[in-house]
Amino acid sequence: MTTPVLDVRDLQVTFSTREGLVTAVDGVSFRVDAGEVMGLVGESGSGKSVTGLAVLGLIDPPGRIAAGSIKVKATELVGQSEKALQKVRGKDVAMIFQDPMTTLNPVLRIDTQMIEAIRAHEQVSEKAARERARDALAKVGIPSPEERLNAYPNQFSGGMRQRVAIATALLNRPAVLVADEPTTALDVTIQAQILSEVQALCAETGTALVWITHDLSVIAGLADKVAVMYAGRVVEEGPVADVLERPIHPYTAGLIGSVPSRNKRGVPLAQIPGMTPQLSKLPPGCPFAPRCGYSTDPCRTIRPERTPYPGGRAARCHNPLDVPPNTPKADAARELTP
Repeated sequence: MTTPVLDVRDLQVTFSTREGLVTAVDGVSFRVDAGEVMGLVGESGSGKSVTGLAVLGLIDPPGRIAAGSIKVKATELVGQSEKALQKVRGKDVAMIFQDPMTTLNPVLRIDTQMIEAIRAHEQVSEKAARERARDALAKVGIPSPEERLNAYPNQFSGGMRQRVAIATALLNRPAVLVADEPTTALDVTIQAQILSEVQALCAETGTALVWITHDLSVIAGLADKVAVMYAGRVVEEGPVADVLERPIHPYTAGLIGSVPSRNKRGVPLAQIPGMTPQLSKLPPGCPFAPRCGYSTDPCRTIRPERTPYPGGRAARCHNPLDVPPNTPKADAARELTP
């Protein structure tokens, strides 16, 4: 088994609140190899973005990484000083945020920002850095890149600003790229173009990509594998085609069923009943049990552990929906499925 570019093990992130200590990410583990795309999906508040920020060491008080390991190219990041992390961010691991204006400085020209991003990690001339920045803009489909380097962020459309943010994130050829819903605010056409370009760039450079989203239709065409999060835990994981075609966890099935394109015209949209639980008031058993039509007494009292299944899949569920044959839970699943 090859060493993954990104290896997250038993990650736990907590926040101090007025209601006490809240665990926003609880025992999350996943690995991403070079050139591989992993989708991290779930509803708002499931812990997706906090997981992404933790990978870059961007959890600030009152939050902290309470336990676990985050390794990039076999180098442990948890416990590193802020000075050491600054050398890693932008070089070995980079992030694309949902709003490009949180990434781009509105009062600085594009060339100033991109050249600074390069020279912060490499000793190159300003001319060489500018040429690299120009080539990066061209790679993400920005026309007249030489002229665009002299522009300010407010002179770009939302889609163009996001392309600049992506180009900046890829400038130093990072080993890991974390993208936190970067196409949510864009129209469908621009979204499709950016997804295609990012996928091609990662395949070309060997960058491992973690794409955070609530949109399963994006993951279906982009990712190699997917991890579904709920209430701070990964409840299902596996190859994207297998998970979307034969979900094991009822929550995953609910997310898939909620996609508008899967609903018939004139019929009310399917939805998961109830609301996501407060992390400070999680039920004693499975956090999804109050919203789940398959829950039984064990679901309400016993926290499900991670169970591996054939084909590189795993889930946390007492009553799995679609378990491959010849596994210990297959018969039980058939009996308990309503």
